[in-house]
Amino acid sequence: MGKTVISDHPLIKHKIAVLRDVETDTQSFRTIVEELAMMLGYEALRDLPTKTVKVTTPITETMQQKLDCDITIVPILRAGLGMVGGLLSLVPYAKVGHIGLARDEETHKPYEYYVRLPHDIAEQIVILPDPMLATGGSAIHAVDYIKAQGCKKVIFICLIAAPEGLEALRSAHPDIDIYVGSLDEGLNKNSYIVPGLGDAGDRIFGTL
Repeated sequence: MGKTVISDHPLIKHKIAVLRDVETDTQSFRTIVEELAMMLGYEALRDLPTKTVKVTTPITETMQQKLDCDITIVPILRAGLGMVGGLLSLVPYAKVGHIGLARDEETHKPYEYYVRLPHDIAEQIVILPDPMLATGGSAIHAVDYIKAQGCKKVIFICLIAAPEGLEALRSAHPDIDIYVGSLDEGLNKNSYIVPGLGDAGDRIFGTL
């Protein structure tokens, strides 16, 4: 069973409150999204495997721990791109793939319109960032696709989630780890998260 972690960190609460504010400008919004991605990523990567290696300091030789895994960040386009910089600040050697999802107007189900992943994705620990988890449809489809490539370890990170989306994702993929900045009240009739913060992609890229 994977972890479900809802952050209770006061700094994360503060930064999310600033994101929610309609007066927060594009530059500030973008910066805070990156900061939150880094903070949530720090917690999400707590259990990464390590190995013991010999390190020579200016004083002596010592046995230390270094990471023993390969990591790929796969943002869900387009809003997930806003979280990549914060995650790369933690693991700058990570590879970055992309998965773009759109909704079919007839079936209302998501489909991939763009995918670019490392050839060895099956051997990677995949971090899947998306600022919002509303109904869960896109996240579930993205995890489905990643797993279909043979990937065994997936970590989903979002800034804000609706209970409906979190329950749907957890039900569809009980084995993945899920890290959430804030669990909101729910969805309105248009499937927007309440209180939410509006359209994360538009606010990150200034396309309001």
